[in-house]
Amino acid sequence: MRGPHLPVPGIATLLGAALETGWVGMRLAGLPLDLALWGMRQCAALLGTAVRAQEPAGDRCDPDDVPGLPVIFVHGLSDRASIFTRLQDRLRGCGAGPFLTATYSPFNPDIRTAARTLGEQVERVRERAGGRPVCLVGHSLGGLIARYYVQRLGGDAHVSLVITLATPHSGTAMALLAPPYPALRQLRPGSDLLAELAEPCAGCRSRFVAFYSDLDEAVVPADRGRLDHPDLLARNVLVHGVGHLMLPVHTTVVEEVRAVLTAAVRIPSAARTTATRTPPTA
Repeated sequence: MRGPHLPVPGIATLLGAALETGWVGMRLAGLPLDLALWGMRQCAALLGTAVRAQEPAGDRCDPDDVPGLPVIFVHGLSDRASIFTRLQDRLRGCGAGPFLTATYSPFNPDIRTAARTLGEQVERVRERAGGRPVCLVGHSLGGLIARYYVQRLGGDAHVSLVITLATPHSGTAMALLAPPYPALRQLRPGSDLLAELAEPCAGCRSRFVAFYSDLDEAVVPADRGRLDHPDLLARNVLVHGVGHLMLPVHTTVVEEVRAVLTAAVRIPSAARTTATRTPPTA
């Protein structure tokens, strides 16, 4: 059954394509900086020190100081934390927080390894937050990392909600044309990793909301951005005329994510972690 559709702007396709082209150019221009920052972090790790990227003041707060639902953002393979800046700004005041960004190497050879790293970060945040459950928001590959952690590594014990944006849940045909990079091979339809995610996972307690677009040039065909699994409580939201990189900053998507998080914050903590799952309606 198809999920809900967001409103269709009159010139969605043309405008979406133009915005996506501009955004891709900006991301390519920033790639050298991304690599430089990553290299600095690796050097700092070798020296036994911790180097953190500059974050807004709200991102530096301790989870103990915030009574809401901690939210951890997981960016895609070729992106960085700034992809979520607009979304985080708009989410302030909805009752969720603090907003933190997961870190993993852009050269990580395996989604499973990145998922284990994410799990370590989730558990640390939850411990500092007094045991409150965590929400994960993942864009592109980041959504698949979040899903693997929750679905295959027991992360549903710590995560009440997973929101994915332009995530190739069933793989993408574009990965067949990509270089033989290990993480990209795992995005090929029928890969071992995707077959593992298709296996039964009865009792998974986390709830999923998957946003996908009919103008996504990276997730092909578009319906591979849907999350359809008989054992998962998942809602799929089709967005019209928005490109892959623009999805996390698109105004309507941002407002929909805010609404989802606002509703999640209102659910008592006990209910978030012990709720009985029902079949998906999307």
